[in-house]
Amino acid sequence: MLRALSKTTRMGMIVAIIASTAAPELAADVGLMIDEAVSGSHRSEANKLRDAFRHPKQTLLFFGVEADMKVIEITPGGGWYSEILAPVLRERGTMCAASYEITEQSREFFRRMDANYRAKLEAWPSAYDRVKVVYFDPAAPEFAPANSADMVLTFRNVHNWAKAGTAEAMFEGFAKALKPGGILGVVEHRAKPGTPIRKQIESGYMTEEYVILMAIKAGFRLAGSSEINANPNDTKDHPGGVWNLLPNLRNVPEAEVAKYRAIGESDRMTLKFVKR
Repeated sequence: MLRALSKTTRMGMIVAIIASTAAPELAADVGLMIDEAVSGSHRSEANKLRDAFRHPKQTLLFFGVEADMKVIEITPGGGWYSEILAPVLRERGTMCAASYEITEQSREFFRRMDANYRAKLEAWPSAYDRVKVVYFDPAAPEFAPANSADMVLTFRNVHNWAKAGTAEAMFEGFAKALKPGGILGVVEHRAKPGTPIRKQIESGYMTEEYVILMAIKAGFRLAGSSEINANPNDTKDHPGGVWNLLPNLRNVPEAEVAKYRAIGESDRMTLKFVKR
């Protein structure tokens, strides 16, 4: 049958066949790369213990991470997810870590976090030597040249932007950086539907409605949601908000530490958006 077709048509069919068979192999390859990164010696045992709550492999596969993508991780904090993303993207892709701009007016907290993150990258060049650190102004954020990124990921950050009044600007910045069809992956502490915005900010738990609205206003469509990071044991009514839970256990009385440890980490939404 192929002989009866023109050379151009035959070539197009061959390319299509190769592409259709390569896709599952690529997905499997990414899964193995994530497994290797998750078990890597560059990760501390304390961070590995949190895998049970954060489900990094399932989360990244749900978002559709591929090894040749340009991925921007927004405010990576201590670099928990960077530990996994950096090795996966090191050879064929690009990983950018976008952190708050450090100025003379920056809070000591942000200065210390930036210094600790950079020290982490320098300590394991075999994993992190190709990570690109970029800085942004949260009031007018630019994470990358317009339409240049394949994926933007943010983990447990939206409540901070809501508190600072910069959430709309941040989501607009994500849309600007991403290519048309680019993916925005959001993991965030999940409030009960109908929770007032003031309570959301105080507790650190945001409603799915709020996050979806921010994304839609910025030019995204919701492509999917997952219960990968759900935790039905989290009642979301803790006196100190989400920070009473692991990994912080902030201001938890010694007599109640066991109770909060038994809950685990927070109940979280996992949302995938696509730039329209």
